[in-house]
Formats: sequence, C-alpha cells, structure tokens
Amino acid sequence: MDLQELTKSYDMTGKTVVITGGAGVLGGELSCALVGCNANVVILDRDVRLAEQVIHRIEMMEDVTARAVVVYGDVLQRDTLLQAEETIRSEFGAIDALINGAGGNKPQATTGVDRSFFDLPDDALRFVFDLNILGTILPSQIFGKTMAEQKDGAILNISSMNAFRPLTRIPAYSAAKAGVSNFTQWLAVHMAQEYSPYIRVNALAPGFFLTEQNRFLLTDRETGDLTARGQSILDHTPMGRFGDPIDLLGAALWLLSPMSAFVTGIVLPVDGGFSAFSGV
Repeated sequence: MDLQELTKSYDMTGKTVVITGGAGVLGGELSCALVGCNANVVILDRDVRLAEQVIHRIEMMEDVTARAVVVYGDVLQRDTLLQAEETIRSEFGAIDALINGAGGNKPQATTGVDRSFFDLPDDALRFVFDLNILGTILPSQIFGKTMAEQKDGAILNISSMNAFRPLTRIPAYSAAKAGVSNFTQWLAVHMAQEYSPYIRVNALAPGFFLTEQNRFLLTDRETGDLTARGQSILDHTPMGRFGDPIDLLGAALWLLSPMSAFVTGIVLPVDGGFSAFSGV
C-alpha cells in the first residue's frame, strides 16, 4: 500500500455516520473530525438546541464539502429511533457507521459522605444502567439491522476505563460500562457470523477526560485546582494529564476506516497508560 492509498483510507466521501449523543463534548469532537474526513454526519440527540451548536461549529470549518445534520432521537425510545432511521435513510440512503456515544452517570447513583452504597436509590441505578446499556443496544438494533441488510458497516461503542478497573464511588456506571464492553464483543461475533464479516463492532475505552459531567469531581469549582480524586487519577496516569477530546480521534477514525478491516470485537483503551500502571 502506497501513501496515496493510505491517505484515501481515511477519506469517507459518500459515507454516512450516525452519532448518538453527538452533541456532547466527545461526540461533538468526533462529529467535526468526521465531517473533516468528508463523511455525512447525523447527530442524533434529545437536545436539538445543543446539537445545533455543534452544527454551527462545523459550518465555521473551512473547505467542508460533507453535510452535518441534526435528527431528534432518544436512545431509550425505540419509536424515535425508528423514525430517525427512516429520516436518515430517506436523506442519505445507506447508513455506513454508528457511534454509540450516548451515556453517562447520575449523581444520585454515586456514593459519598452523605450517601452510602446501601442507600443508592433504585431509580438512579436504573437510569444509569438504561442509559449506558439499553442506550447502546437499542440503536445497535435499529441501525445495525440496516447494516445487516447492506452486509457492510461499522459500529463503534464508547465504553470506559471503568469497565477494566471499577472506580470507587460509581458502582452503577462501572458495571454498566463493563456491560457495554461485553456487549461489544457479543455483537461483533453475532454480526460477523450471522450476517456479514464486513460488519465490524468495536469500542473505545476512554481514560479520564475533563467533560462537563466530571469537571467538578476532578477540579475545584472555585479555584480550578485538582481535587484529591483528580490528583489521584493523575498520579496513576503515566502520561500525567487528563485526556483531551482530540485524543480520541485517531483511534476512532482507525476503527471506522478500512485500515482496521480485520479488527472486530476489541475494546481499545485511550487512557494515557492508566490501564498499564500498577501504581508502583
């Protein structure tokens, strides 16, 4: 393979990528990168107004020939996903890739000085499980069926380092992301054996990225200094920093591109070495 062929492997002209939770910090960065690679990007989100901010950012990019659109969809409501799938196929035809980026934690499902594990409420635990597990499975059913009909496609799930090493205080989120990793492996085998070896399913396991969700768990709201938890994380991250959303782009583009044509069923850490460090 020469350099021209290598470069062309990351040109997604004519491809359509659906991103659930595409209005978030990580999803927004992936949306911009994919448009920059000439993919048509569909940001699937419940918060259309937030998604429009990502669209505005994309519109400010230079030399963009691909399209980015917002489509309403709730990853926990099958009917909205079915409607979204119909809208996307009528607009773009094939759906070539799905990024399951919707997910997150809930403060009420987190232990602390005022909330023991034994007091975590059912509804908060259920919310975290549903958002991360069902919120990955349901879009994979709806959009994965399209890929099964096409005999081609790529699904990229967003797991977490918590799936490898559960963190203190967040039992539901850690367990839910472990479920995402397990489901990734299951679906990879199922799609390849039952439908087509050209349908690949993989996951990224981000380490510790500063997002709006965790910023004030890792840094002090008033001073901006690291909290004890934030400092402990950096002490166990050999590269000595938090991840930046752009740190996910190389791994994501590789797993969506033909350059990873023989890769399916993996959960790839992007963690600054956290998973490799024993703490000693």
